[in-house]
Amino acid sequence: MDAPLQDAAPPGASPIEETTFALLSEREPGKSICPSEVARAIDPLGWRRMLGQVRGTAVGLARAGRLVITRHGKPVDPNAFKGVYRLRLPEPASPLPAAPAAASEETP
Repeated sequence: MDAPLQDAAPPGASPIEETTFALLSEREPGKSICPSEVARAIDPLGWRRMLGQVRGTAVGLARAGRLVITRHGKPVDPNAFKGVYRLRLPEPASPLPAAPAAASEETP
């Protein structure tokens, strides 16, 4: 499954950014990836050394609104999260709820 154009890494993006969006494009909408998946895809032997760089890239992408960082399945502030986290694409904007239908007037 191809990622929508706005979710793809722009030309000249870092390998971390490219890999992140490539892995997310393979997932169902709303599904997430582990940062270690990104690191392992780039450097299978030295992936642990890359985790800080993956985190930094993810934070920058989240600040730009191109990525969502989650903990326990809920979005977190990219400037203030700690611990284990996952990455997913932002959900498309939900359509505005329809105006309630006018109640039909009943005559007594």
